Amino acid sequence: MSFCLPRILSRTSLPTKLLRPMSSASSAPLLLTPAQVKELMAGQRPISILDATWFMPNVSRKAKDEFASKRLPGAQFLDLDEVASPHELGLKHMMPSGRVFADACERLGIAPSSHVIIYDGHGVFSSPRALFMFRAFGHGNSSIIDGGLPRWQADGLPVEDGVPQQAQPSEYPAPILDTATVKSYEQVVSNSLLGPALSSDAEIVVDARSQGRYLGKDPEPRPGLSSGHIPNSFSLPFTAFLDRKSTGGLEYTTFLPKEKIQQALVNAVGPEAVDMILQGKLPITTSCGSGMSAGVLWLGLKLLGVEKIGLYDESWTGYAMRPTSKIEISH
Repeated sequence: MSFCLPRILSRTSLPTKLLRPMSSASSAPLLLTPAQVKELMAGQRPISILDATWFMPNVSRKAKDEFASKRLPGAQFLDLDEVASPHELGLKHMMPSGRVFADACERLGIAPSSHVIIYDGHGVFSSPRALFMFRAFGHGNSSIIDGGLPRWQADGLPVEDGVPQQAQPSEYPAPILDTATVKSYEQVVSNSLLGPALSSDAEIVVDARSQGRYLGKDPEPRPGLSSGHIPNSFSLPFTAFLDRKSTGGLEYTTFLPKEKIQQALVNAVGPEAVDMILQGKLPITTSCGSGMSAGVLWLGLKLLGVEKIGLYDESWTGYAMRPTSKIEISH
């Protein structure tokens, strides 16, 4: 079995002038505990609670049905496949335009001043992707519940069911996306022209899929899609950043402590690269199957204080669907 040296994305290929994202209230904590959310619910400041549960395409469970049967009090459902821009390859949950994002916020009753609190039914899985979307559009007053709905229940807090109460429509100006945070296929391909040296003017790539899919040994969950990886990217399964817990018959994931997240990063890319990443000398891009669990790596890196982070929106699905893409398999 062989492992590849890191492939890096050219920083010179990125836009030289960033578009300015909309400014919202000061940034909220990235993670909240259920107890902290309960306290915020009892406060006077406006909050919007969103269920961003999403399931893999090979899973028969329906997120909207589960939302109707069990959710946090007052929550609205955020469908990441609907709040998205159309894609030439038909890919799901791609980053929306500013107008699509703003329209969704207005339907969900979210104002620019609202503290948006996001959770999912796994614990930590799809909620970081939703948080990435809000932060990329400049809505810094946003957080996820670490442990999600099952941790909320495990802590003995109430849930509701039935038809959710309709949110009061709000006004939300269309924001401008921070384009430095979202990486394109073209940027990933241009990366293949660069050497693997960590000292070059480049960006490192980490892949959140399982190592079996990364190596090309296990099949992809999307029929007809080849497994393997982008040449010289690193394998860093998103589960390496998470702790699996079981309480009162409820199983869920939470983020590991920061020192363990950092050690998982060191194990994947090496101490030299991590030092450069933490010092802001080496930007990093996260990728996965379709841009969903790449959000977990993005959020774990944000917890470490890393600022120069991008997310490859199409991720492996978009990359592998194109016949000209070079796919690497390790034996």
